Amino acid sequence: MAYLEWGERSQRENPRLRSRPHPLRARFRRLAAEMVRHGYRVICPDVAGRGDSDWLKNPMEYAVPTYVFDMVTLIARLDVESVHWVGTSLGGLIGMTLAAMSDSPIQRLVLNDVGPVLTAVSLERLSSYVGKWPPLPTIEAAELFVRSTSASFGPHTDASGDSSPSTSCGRIRTGPLRMH
Repeated sequence: MAYLEWGERSQRENPRLRSRPHPLRARFRRLAAEMVRHGYRVICPDVAGRGDSDWLKNPMEYAVPTYVFDMVTLIARLDVESVHWVGTSLGGLIGMTLAAMSDSPIQRLVLNDVGPVLTAVSLERLSSYVGKWPPLPTIEAAELFVRSTSASFGPHTDASGDSSPSTSCGRIRTGPLRMH
């Protein structure tokens, strides 16, 4: 599992990411910088099959319990007793599951774009595009796709970088672009 780290303990990236572009979406970069400014150590993981993390051999393992196990392992590796968790969407589901565990490492939990109940309409919208990326041969095609799938999340500006394909896409070696 790849992750980025900033803050008091370390100002470096995970060695696996040293030569790679910054995969963290623009809106979260701003949050991470602000949290570090307030003294937090910030860890931003890419769960299996996303961003710069490896893909799983068994597609049935792409599920919240797998991600929770990976986060428990990461928290142990970071040698911390407790964490403040900011979870957006899937990250929120992982955070809620971790928080519900006995002896949970989560001291505080912030949820964004997720709750304890997912409506059928929400799941239908997500299933219309998650894992069904069209060919993205150019950065322009990627930008159009990112903007169209992000439209329901509210207004995005070019200045914010929220809909920039450079924060949502990466190249598979020399092949086409893919979603992080």
